[in-house]
Amino acid sequence: MSLISLARRGRAVALVAGALLLVPLVAEARPGGGRSSGSRGSFTNSAPPSTNTTPGGAQTFQRTAPSSPASPSMAGPSAGAAAAQAARPSFARNMMMGIGAGLLGAGLFGLLSGSGFFGGLASLAGMLGFLLQIALIAGIIMLAIRFFRRRSEPQLAGAGAPYARQGYDAPQPAAARMGGFGGGAAAAAVQPQPIELAGEDFNSFERLLGEINTAYSNEDEAGLRQRTTPEMFGYFDEDLTENVRRGVADRVSDVKLLQGDLSQAWREGDTDYATVAMRFSLINALYDRKNGQVVEGNPTQVQEVKEYWTFLRERGGAWKLSGIQQAA
Repeated sequence: MSLISLARRGRAVALVAGALLLVPLVAEARPGGGRSSGSRGSFTNSAPPSTNTTPGGAQTFQRTAPSSPASPSMAGPSAGAAAAQAARPSFARNMMMGIGAGLLGAGLFGLLSGSGFFGGLASLAGMLGFLLQIALIAGIIMLAIRFFRRRSEPQLAGAGAPYARQGYDAPQPAAARMGGFGGGAAAAAVQPQPIELAGEDFNSFERLLGEINTAYSNEDEAGLRQRTTPEMFGYFDEDLTENVRRGVADRVSDVKLLQGDLSQAWREGDTDYATVAMRFSLINALYDRKNGQVVEGNPTQVQEVKEYWTFLRERGGAWKLSGIQQAA
């Protein structure tokens, strides 16, 4: 096989391996893009208590720029967008660098062994075997990262006894479930106080679930800004801008809450917080902005999602979305 042929094979392997690693990162659309973004006041770095709805707990925030608990909504939209950009996960970049380093190492091995720069690749068990090895290694690394991240998350003691109900009917007092806070020094300094929520609060959470998804689907920036914190609006605005750059439109419909549990409710200064675990259904697909054809997802398939949504409200104000965390 000629050197040119080997070089072409090496480039093809690099492209396919990179595509394999990027698939899990772009497979989910909808608000938040299947990622964990936002903040939870003093408990941003603490895992929310698990519930019957989400017994496996939640993922840590991948994009977060928590503001002062005393003034969570002081930053403007531009600050939220800048924070979203700065907090963009570097996992894909690091993995691609690892693949590039592996290909470079294979080439150097080929040079040292006298078989040419791409001889190292040719010495493997064929291109198919090499791709399978790359996919297997990438899967193992991702599972290991998730495992160790779960083990390193601090657990909140005494909190999270769930409501056994569909939707948010007949909520129990939140104070009985707050217990001890495991937020470390930051939580101890702020000294959050447990609060009780009323039925109208849970109705607001369910309403916001639908309204935020609708505003995101319609690319309604004013609607999103009204219902979210500046930080969360920055993340949504970043995702919508990326969709425009890619030439796609993210459409969400038929959002329906199936089950919800209060995970945690507390007060920091003049700000109330509530983290709720929600299982809901929706239809979600990406469409080509020019011809309207579906490019990702199924516009007729109903899918179920489990997420933790954190809301905050200033004293006398309305609830706003402060964070979304994916259920583990």
